[in-house]
Amino acid sequence: MSSEVTRSIAAPTDQVWNVLADGWTYAAWLVGASHIRAVDHDWPAPGTKIHHSIGPWPLVLHDDTEVMAAEPGKFLKLDARAWPAGAAHVRFQLTPLGPGRTEVRMIEDFHRGPAQKLPMLVQSLLFTPRNKESLARLAAYVEGRTRTERQPAP
Repeated sequence: MSSEVTRSIAAPTDQVWNVLADGWTYAAWLVGASHIRAVDHDWPAPGTKIHHSIGPWPLVLHDDTEVMAAEPGKFLKLDARAWPAGAAHVRFQLTPLGPGRTEVRMIEDFHRGPAQKLPMLVQSLLFTPRNKESLARLAAYVEGRTRTERQPAP
């Protein structure tokens, strides 16, 4: 089962990549990530991790997400663990759409744990809206940063 969503973001590809490449930002835009506890120094190099917490306080669970592959400005593939639900491969693919616009495609496939055993329809009903909201938050985050960077200092 795969959940695939896309979103056009009003920012150049390098600015979208800069947010994806900053592991400390994930709790600000990724639905479910409630706290980033640590980010490995070389993130997003393959094998590096974000150490995160998921869920609402006080029911937070600690886990991590590992980079499987990355090509700066083009894609990031992650092994996102969220036990006890399971683990998913998550891929962010960036495509320039012209000056100042980027399409972000988020593809998530559960590959371990109980969530993988849910019927495809249930997985789609649960994860597609979550991923759409994550990309909406990513767009707001990146676009807000882009506007702030363009404003002259007072």
